[in-house]
Amino acid sequence: MIQITFLSNGGKTVDAQPNSNLLRVSLREQGGIPFKCGGGLCGTCKCKVEQGRENTDDIKQKERRHLSADELAAGYRMACQTFVNGNVSVSW
Repeated sequence: MIQITFLSNGGKTVDAQPNSNLLRVSLREQGGIPFKCGGGLCGTCKCKVEQGRENTDDIKQKERRHLSADELAAGYRMACQTFVNGNVSVSW
């Protein structure tokens, strides 16, 4: 199991399976990441991976449409497009 910490939700920490989608875990565990579509179309689920960026998968093309190169370099991701394979802490 891996741990995901939702910093903007009082530091709530939950367990998840490796290769879990960040938004789906947030929905299931009431992590609180905001969203509207869940499919990479709206950009609402933008969040920042504060710790554990190395435990996320590669940036998707849909993310590049909503996030600038500076945002991506700073650790911002779209939760609906991000899969985690190790412990991460996220804020939004």
